[in-house]
Amino acid sequence: MDITTQWVQVPNQDLRIDSYLARPTETGTYPGIIVIQEIFGVNAHIRDVTERIARLGYIAIAPSIYQRYAPGFEVGYTPADMELGRKYKDMTKADELLSDIQATIDYLKREFGVTRFGTIGFCFGGHVVYLAATLPDVQVTASFYGGGIATMTPGGGPPTITRTKDIKGTIWCFFGTRDPLIPNEQADAIEQELKKHNIDHQVFRYDADHGFFCNERDSYDPQAAADSWEKVQQLFSRLRA
Repeated sequence: MDITTQWVQVPNQDLRIDSYLARPTETGTYPGIIVIQEIFGVNAHIRDVTERIARLGYIAIAPSIYQRYAPGFEVGYTPADMELGRKYKDMTKADELLSDIQATIDYLKREFGVTRFGTIGFCFGGHVVYLAATLPDVQVTASFYGGGIATMTPGGGPPTITRTKDIKGTIWCFFGTRDPLIPNEQADAIEQELKKHNIDHQVFRYDADHGFFCNERDSYDPQAAADSWEKVQQLFSRLRA
């Protein structure tokens, strides 16, 4: 499907969130997908993912979740880049992240008449979309190797896993069993909590490292990336049912 792309600003009170928007050129009503970045900003990889989703027939948008602290932030994958990305990640707060994602949802409703929503997030973004799954508008969530879900929440307070009971729709989680940042026990704890609260979910595990979906990282695993992408398409197709 042919698409058009642009940077837009999503208003959230006095904040203007720089967001990368990709959508089909053909007129129509499409479901919306919110794409949440890794710690490296809305960089080339995240923009590519946003475009790939749009080509499937969705309006996809990637808001800059570091807008309050580092407008225009975009880096690569060097150790120095990682250190800087983590610095800004540590500044974020759960209530602000949820507010920004809700503002992005409201923007798509207002500008494009979107009524059905999903999210996808990677790395820290995988944690953020787990949080955002508690928003009433979010019907499907794809959470890729979201670190810290079982142990913390942005800005402090009880770990995000304690909010599992508030998840409204369907969530699919993707983990690598060789991920040094997310011990397998934490992935197991997330799955147990999803089962405990009867959340519509699936948990997929791959013999892969952290960041296996990103073809710009050394940890990229083509087989795991391809399989998980197929599953994401299955999940998102629920928005058309």
